[in-house]
Amino acid sequence: MHAALILCLIAAATPVLARDDGRYANSPLKSWFESLQSDFGQCCTNADEYMVLDSDWDSDRGHYRVHIEGEWVVVPDGAVVKEPNRAGPTMVWKYYIDGHPRVRCFMPGSMT
Repeated sequence: MHAALILCLIAAATPVLARDDGRYANSPLKSWFESLQSDFGQCCTNADEYMVLDSDWDSDRGHYRVHIEGEWVVVPDGAVVKEPNRAGPTMVWKYYIDGHPRVRCFMPGSMT
C-alpha cells in the first residue's frame, strides 16, 4: 500500500490515494510506513493516505493546516508524526466526520 504511494510520487505530482493490493509487499519502506503513528494511533489504520503538494499545506507558528477536498483543515498537534519523513513528500492520512475531512496523521515534507 505504502510503496504504491512512492511510485505514484514518481509518476505524478498530484494527490494520490494509495491502496494495498499486495504488489509492493517487498518494498523497503513498507515496514516503515506501517510503523508510523501519531497520538491518535497508527496512521495506516482506518485512514486514507495521500501525498500533498506544497501549495496545499502550510504552517503558522508551529501549527499546520492542509487543503483536503476543497476545505482547509487544521491539523491537530497530536496528528503530527514526530519521526523524520523517509519518503520525502508531505503526507496526510484522513478520515471523515459528518462528511468533512479530518486528519489522523500528518507528516510534513520538504517545506519544513
